[in-house]
Amino acid sequence: MTANPDGRGRPVHGVAIGIIVLDTAFTRIPGDIANALTWRFPVQFHVVRGVTPQRVIGGDPDDYLPPFLAAIDHLVALGVDGITTSCGFLAAAQPPHTPYSPVPVATTSLMQIPLVRAVLPASRTIGVVCTDKARLTDDHFLGVGAPLGLPVAELAADGPIRTAMRTGARVVDTAAQEEEVVETVGALLRERPDIGAIVHECANLAPYSARLREVHGRPVYDIVTLVDWLHAGLRPRRFG
Repeated sequence: MTANPDGRGRPVHGVAIGIIVLDTAFTRIPGDIANALTWRFPVQFHVVRGVTPQRVIGGDPDDYLPPFLAAIDHLVALGVDGITTSCGFLAAAQPPHTPYSPVPVATTSLMQIPLVRAVLPASRTIGVVCTDKARLTDDHFLGVGAPLGLPVAELAADGPIRTAMRTGARVVDTAAQEEEVVETVGALLRERPDIGAIVHECANLAPYSARLREVHGRPVYDIVTLVDWLHAGLRPRRFG
């Protein structure tokens, strides 16, 4: 006999993870959170229309929170068992999401910082890569239980990644974007050689994590590693 894990009635089956996606137009390549080819398991997307990255980054959570709570209602009603989002700056909104949702919610890859910190040698710290350093505040770190004062690297405002996001680029120069991430992290590591691991704030950087690890030799954690972890608990592997 087969039954739903929690006994809920649901119109959609076989999808454990729901992904709330911001209202964007730029091309999402494999590895990006909003490209279905990124995932080794089915996912259910839901776009929060009218909520752009600009509205979230540096915005007031009280302004954009209602559409996200409505998205949680929609995805849970469909039948997902866990939810994530497509912008690391939603770390500031993690506290109100968690008590509201009846299923686990992991809003941001920054949630991995406490775990990564726990496994690193005491002499090592974590480097964070973000899209807008000035707007990455203490509230974003405190919202996910992360320590303050970590070294942060920022992607250039006129670089290929932020330009593609801002202009809604339909064609993406993946080689240029990868090189930008590698160079950005390289500069951070030259300044802070005590960095033992990298955590991407931006949910669009996972396509370049493997190259970062190859070039710089540090573990890299991103939105994909977070969602893989969340899914592993929702759908544990069977052995034997």
